[in-house]
Amino acid sequence: MDYVYAFLIGGAICVIGQILMDATKLTAPRVLVFLVIAGALLQAVHLYQPLVDLAATGARIPLPGFGYNLAKGAMEGAASGLLGAVTGGIKAAAGGISIAIGWGYLIALVFSPKSVR
Repeated sequence: MDYVYAFLIGGAICVIGQILMDATKLTAPRVLVFLVIAGALLQAVHLYQPLVDLAATGARIPLPGFGYNLAKGAMEGAASGLLGAVTGGIKAAAGGISIAIGWGYLIALVFSPKSVR
């Protein structure tokens, strides 16, 4: 059942993002930012953690999961003061950020991207 929940929750998050792009005049980058902020806000009011407990990776991998991870790290870091609140989110998300930058660089080397106007 873990796989089913991960598929359903992760798929539902992606469907919400697609509906936002199709039904509104929001551009893809704005929807991406909206989803990250939604994940952070849901974690701030302790509503995203139960979703992560239920769907595990299905809730952690999509963009709201990134916001959740940033908010969770900041909340945990806040216990050590203001500096911990600022650096906690970055420490919590450092692995994902590093992988995204590394893969982006590798893909850019392999496929030679061009600027689109």
